[in-house]
Amino acid sequence: MIPTTFNAFRIHNDAAGYRSGIEQISIDELSPGEIVIETAYSSVNYKDALAGTGEGKILRSFPLVGGIDVAGRVAASSDPAFKEGDAVLVTGCGLSETRDGGYSEYARIESRWAIPLPSGLSLRESMILGTAGFTAGLALLRMEENRQTPALGPLAVTGATGGVGSLAVDIFARAGYEVHAISGKAAHADYLKRLGAAEVLGRDALTTTRPMEAARFGGGLDNVGGPMLASLLAQTKPYGNVASAGLAATADLPTTVMPFIIRGVSLLGVASAGTARDIREEVWRRLSGDWKPAHLDTIRTREVGLAELPEVFAGMLAGGSLGRTLVRIGSN
Repeated sequence: MIPTTFNAFRIHNDAAGYRSGIEQISIDELSPGEIVIETAYSSVNYKDALAGTGEGKILRSFPLVGGIDVAGRVAASSDPAFKEGDAVLVTGCGLSETRDGGYSEYARIESRWAIPLPSGLSLRESMILGTAGFTAGLALLRMEENRQTPALGPLAVTGATGGVGSLAVDIFARAGYEVHAISGKAAHADYLKRLGAAEVLGRDALTTTRPMEAARFGGGLDNVGGPMLASLLAQTKPYGNVASAGLAATADLPTTVMPFIIRGVSLLGVASAGTARDIREEVWRRLSGDWKPAHLDTIRTREVGLAELPEVFAGMLAGGSLGRTLVRIGSN
């Protein structure tokens, strides 16, 4: 039975200012949807930190419950495709942007976005992955649909110690690729090698300002933007693919058309939030099977409750995050 009130981490922006914290709310205060999930876990993504602090313009309306990821069991459903007790997960799909998200003991969701938990994953594992793992998996799917293969050469991963980067290193290695992790955090080189990185390179590996350099990578995943992405494009082998999934440094891209028209390099966008359901299901099928990271418990570097979220947000925005932070909400 759904309780009358329950805890949720809610974000406001009104005459009293921008603020967030734990509140007692009722199910009727949540965004409409066909299923109610008793939440077991969520996670912390960079977007969550921006939303929870107001450092980024993420929310389109207020107040909203934070959290772009949620996993748990169905507590109530008006959609015959889901029944009470079913294990499900939701990532993105407007959570903590246009509708209430997963930082709540109960979440009400549109059933079209709910993915039945794949048999190869636990609820806990699904949220260690979360949007970060889905983004990394979607990037690899897009690259392989464009004929990326291990034979083209190593895949570079920028911002490799972050959530998306850490999971990408593990996922790409599991898929048979040689992975070169790019990171400015030399102290975490051993961590990246444990995840499957064949080489760990400093940021200076991607500092060229020339439109073309010697080709050394088969492609890669960029989480940084700006000159690093431009340099990765300039060092990608003919017909390799570079997936762009983040802008940790900047949204600017100071490049030329040279890598595209001389080497046939492809720059692929990765927008995880509104991915079509059939693609979403395929990515989760792969993440629960042959692409499932082998080091999820290593990547899960922190596990917190709702009350600890402000501290996590501050650390993430200060550049101090490593791997993934799991948010434990229910009794699990």
